[in-house]
Amino acid sequence: MAVNVVTHLNFRGDAREALTFYRSAFGGDMAVVTYKDAGNVQEPSEADQVMWGQVAAAGGFRVMAYDVPSNLPWNQGENAFFVSLRGETSEEITAYWEKLSEGASIRQMLGPAQWAPLYGMLTDRFGVTWVVDVVSDYNAS
Repeated sequence: MAVNVVTHLNFRGDAREALTFYRSAFGGDMAVVTYKDAGNVQEPSEADQVMWGQVAAAGGFRVMAYDVPSNLPWNQGENAFFVSLRGETSEEITAYWEKLSEGASIRQMLGPAQWAPLYGMLTDRFGVTWVVDVVSDYNAS
């Protein structure tokens, strides 16, 4: 089993531009899911913003990004990134979740999501926000 830790950058409307820039710098493939793609539009003007995005290069470079919706607080100096922990099995991710959640503030309880078999978000006792999920292929249909 393998687990990966990837920096997850947070933006306010610039995620696609940032991912495009990182792809130009590091190469690789870019994947983007908009709020509209995921059926999660809260604010119509943000429908085409990035709900989930990633650049992955053959050399090992990985970065994830999203546009923080306007109904959530965002300050580039306070929550500019998350640490994304992705695993291959629910058992593996649940075990990590249980350890990380000691003394944590749960932001999204670990459970099934539209885009992953398991997804959760917590801020650990050291103030680091972790986005935890089981890797799956995204199906926009």
